[in-house]
Amino acid sequence: MSDLQNLKYPIGDFTYGRSFTAEETKQHIREIDQMPFKLTELVGKWGDDRLDTPYRPEGWTIRQLVHHIADSHINAYVRTKLALTESNPTISPYEEGEWARLPDSTLDIAPSLVILRNLHHRWVTVLESLTDTDLARTYFHPGSQRTFILSEVIAMYAWHGEHHYQHTYRLAERNGWV
Repeated sequence: MSDLQNLKYPIGDFTYGRSFTAEETKQHIREIDQMPFKLTELVGKWGDDRLDTPYRPEGWTIRQLVHHIADSHINAYVRTKLALTESNPTISPYEEGEWARLPDSTLDIAPSLVILRNLHHRWVTVLESLTDTDLARTYFHPGSQRTFILSEVIAMYAWHGEHHYQHTYRLAERNGWV
């Protein structure tokens, strides 16, 4: 893998189409639960100089990345609830790159860290209650033209949180900040 690929995908790309055991899903839920705490511990006291550093060449800044995680996980939470309350709903995709350029992406990261902590508390409460039948519920993503099963969605967002945490952690490592 090239250096740029390692910077883009520090834990590898997510593999779609897999099935997950009940134990794997429980582990993914634990990872979703802990992600806001790990991220806050890492970046919560960083100053603007660090927050405005891109995690890779031509990549987002850490500030944009933190706000992106909040945006993404808000969407994931809503999509989870839609899948649980509707029959294979078609979700609304969003342009994450465009969202990362909106004015709120320049704010202090504290609001997004608070959102993540509270959002994940609510999301994990829902996820921990899911039955096998619930985990098989789906939604349709018109952008990728795929139907997603909730057990896969849970795995994907556990991966997503760790993926971006590792972007941040490895930048900190490279710069001697940890």
